[in-house]
Amino acid sequence: MHPIPSERARALVTGAYDTHVHVAPDVMERRIDDVRLARRFAEVGLAGFVLKSHYVPTAERAEVVRGVVPGVEALGALTLNGSVGGLNPVAVEIAGRQGARVVWLPTVDSANERAGRAAIPPGATPPMWAALQDELTGRGIACPPIEVVDEAGRIVPALHDVFAVLAEHDMVLATGHLSGPEIVAAVDAAAAAGVRRIIVTHPEFTSQRLDVATQRHLAGRGALLERCFTTAYTKKVSWDALVAHIRAVGPEHSLLSSDLGQPFNPPVEDGLALLADRLLGAGFGDDEVRTMAVVNSRRILGRP
Repeated sequence: MHPIPSERARALVTGAYDTHVHVAPDVMERRIDDVRLARRFAEVGLAGFVLKSHYVPTAERAEVVRGVVPGVEALGALTLNGSVGGLNPVAVEIAGRQGARVVWLPTVDSANERAGRAAIPPGATPPMWAALQDELTGRGIACPPIEVVDEAGRIVPALHDVFAVLAEHDMVLATGHLSGPEIVAAVDAAAAAGVRRIIVTHPEFTSQRLDVATQRHLAGRGALLERCFTTAYTKKVSWDALVAHIRAVGPEHSLLSSDLGQPFNPPVEDGLALLADRLLGAGFGDDEVRTMAVVNSRRILGRP
């Protein structure tokens, strides 16, 4: 049995975009496919979602979904893991021309994630991609870990090329599964390159664990800190810690997303409202929740 959102929470997140969902078709089992999810978003009053895959571009899928379910905007994305050539500006350029809105820096293939897999807290639900990564490694076909900084901590040249393309297409940069120092270096360099839309991917996740000082620095660079429902729901961080971080950095610098789509987790269309209920219960006001869920999701995606 999964929790059910309150009507108050449903109303507060009406018009929001969920900027981080994992749905079918995918290389692993998912709870729902993208077309059915669009129909459910329409039923509960959500504006749209960003299709995230760790392995394949999703702009073409998103365009098909928009044609099938008008009124809900499915948006495409790209994650710069080994399956698309890593830090590949050509892949970013093609995705931009196809209308993709979000580009994640390496996630499952990042050097930081490869080094930090053992950091999952006791009792936390392991990410679904971990089994696939282990299988690829066991077969000897996993790509080498993708480095985003050199030994001196400077951004590698290929990432500068990626940032130039992002700036040209006014796409959203999401920081993926990088480490804290890598995230700071990437965000600073991206901002300097003219990238105007930046999301710090689940800063409470096991392979990020960004402290408040780092989060405040990133917010000062114009980035939004992504607060994912699943990070706390699957016990990778406590709800108290998540709430404390939002308070310390400020709701105006936070972005609510679900990171849902796993078969064992709640329905994807419930994620934002369930997260809203948690924050309301922790004492956040209606306006603060709406800012994090609706105002910031629309602003970062360039939607009025």
